[in-house]
Amino acid sequence: MESVGRSKSKTKKTADAAIKYIILIVVGLLMIYPLLWLIGASFKENNEIFSSVGIIPKKFDVTGYINGWKTSTEYTFTKYFMNTFAIVVPKVILTLISCTLAAYGFARFKIPGKKFLFSILIGTLLLPTIVLNIPQYIMYRQIGWLDTYLPLIIPSLLATDTFFVFMLIQFIRGIPKELEEAAKIDGCNPIQTLWYVIVPVLKPAIISVALLQFMWSMNDFLGPLLYISSVEKYPVVLALRMAMDASAETKWNEMIAMSIVTILPSLVLFFAAQKHFVEGVTSGSVKG
Repeated sequence: MESVGRSKSKTKKTADAAIKYIILIVVGLLMIYPLLWLIGASFKENNEIFSSVGIIPKKFDVTGYINGWKTSTEYTFTKYFMNTFAIVVPKVILTLISCTLAAYGFARFKIPGKKFLFSILIGTLLLPTIVLNIPQYIMYRQIGWLDTYLPLIIPSLLATDTFFVFMLIQFIRGIPKELEEAAKIDGCNPIQTLWYVIVPVLKPAIISVALLQFMWSMNDFLGPLLYISSVEKYPVVLALRMAMDASAETKWNEMIAMSIVTILPSLVLFFAAQKHFVEGVTSGSVKG
């Protein structure tokens, strides 16, 4: 009787596990289907894209990539990618420097009114960014920064990405102070302690910040739309918008093909730094 009961229990566990895996596979396929359809649609002819929900095209056509890269303007997509990286790379670097310094100051130094300043920092996380668009636009217009990349880059120098500051603060608070005290005994000043002691331990969190900022900046549409007016300065998101011409037939295969190309840098960077990204997001202390 005991063997029969154990056999039934084992069979039930196997059945439960099989059901869970089937549900996970079905949900996973549903989530990945739009991306697979997008990839398949990039190789379809324009009149075939919306005629079926199938992923595999009847005939593989790469003209969407060729003509999409050439664009309908005097510039190729290479120009728009260079413009995008001219925004994204400095923004990522400045974000890492400013947010790390701000987080280190909040986490380790006794600053007058630190609790009040920290509460303001947390409050800005709840403030919709669209509320600041009008006053920022007016300010940048008065300074003469419109139609330049400065409104998109310079705010990162001032640690305005408060989510990253908050994330780094929590990580630094989990680092034993004994490491910094030992560095102080060895003659390190606060900057040297930050560079030689804190930053190496912060590596997973810093990689997470860099990765998130890179992806968010690559996908930022509203900022360039507000501040950039010259076509030769457009990033890829605005170049894709130009493909939807209301006065002519939209070439969906070209736009979808360039959308695939646009997300490739973020995908490659994510999978290359996936290990550190997961560790940086989930970890908040030194692991022994």
